[in-house]
Amino acid sequence: MEKKIIQLMGTVITMVVHHQNAAALLADAEQQLIDYEQRFSANNPNSALMQINHQAGKSPVIVDTDLFELIAIGKRESLVADSLLNIAIGPLVKAWKIGFAGAQHPPEAVIAECRQLIDPHHIQLDEERKTVFLEKERMEVDLGALAKGYFADRIVEVFKRQGASAGFIDLGGNVLTFGENPASEDGLWRVGIQNPQLPRGNYALVMKLKNQSIVTSGVYERKLEVAGRKYHHIFDGQTGYPVQSDVASLTIVSEQSLEGEIGSTRLYGKRAAEIIRTLNSTVKIEGIVITEHNELAVTDALRAYMAHL
Repeated sequence: MEKKIIQLMGTVITMVVHHQNAAALLADAEQQLIDYEQRFSANNPNSALMQINHQAGKSPVIVDTDLFELIAIGKRESLVADSLLNIAIGPLVKAWKIGFAGAQHPPEAVIAECRQLIDPHHIQLDEERKTVFLEKERMEVDLGALAKGYFADRIVEVFKRQGASAGFIDLGGNVLTFGENPASEDGLWRVGIQNPQLPRGNYALVMKLKNQSIVTSGVYERKLEVAGRKYHHIFDGQTGYPVQSDVASLTIVSEQSLEGEIGSTRLYGKRAAEIIRTLNSTVKIEGIVITEHNELAVTDALRAYMAHL
């Protein structure tokens, strides 16, 4: 078992793999993550994703198969009714800048203008030519709600294909495990769920997992305060403002990390009780909600996998 920790994508990434040539696998994975960041970033003006945004309203852009695939998945999931997930949300993210230098409450006129640019129906995809075209000028695709889950799934696929028997990848709170943990008597991996009321590293609970992903969406780290009112970075495209909710964090447990990203973003705007009801009736996806008042709710099937702190 070998571990590698790197600083990338604005976070700390930890990878662990059990393989006779673990060092080489981890080195290759690091290079793959660097490549992903360079091509999929909405913050790098030279990325492949930003070339699509630069050509908004002008011309289609041919992209690599993996980037096309994630945009296609993102558009499909963005069109689901009553969902907060929207990969066309880029103009709003750039206007508010929450979590980045220059964060601000934009003027109402700017918010209204952005709302006219964030309809995912205006993302044109050509499957045969692998082109992406944004119909309106100043539209911007932002894959931040999906990318880490997609990356985690692809990296673990490579680990398995190369014969690794176990391991995990943690992309700053987005965790995907596979195989049996050789350092644990029961073979399960322990993953902590951040307490949103306390500094990072303080857990509200710990989950025991194997061959599962944990993805958490929360409003407790990237915030903006203006005139005594606090705003976070998860937006409601209908209003142009951060979503109003009693939820401080939502954690999704699923088989694939991308599933967790989709679920955690799609459901975030709902009330805590409704999220738990929805997840209890959804196959193969479970969840944990922590409210703004530090109340904790867990879907029925997860209770057996909670470890004592």
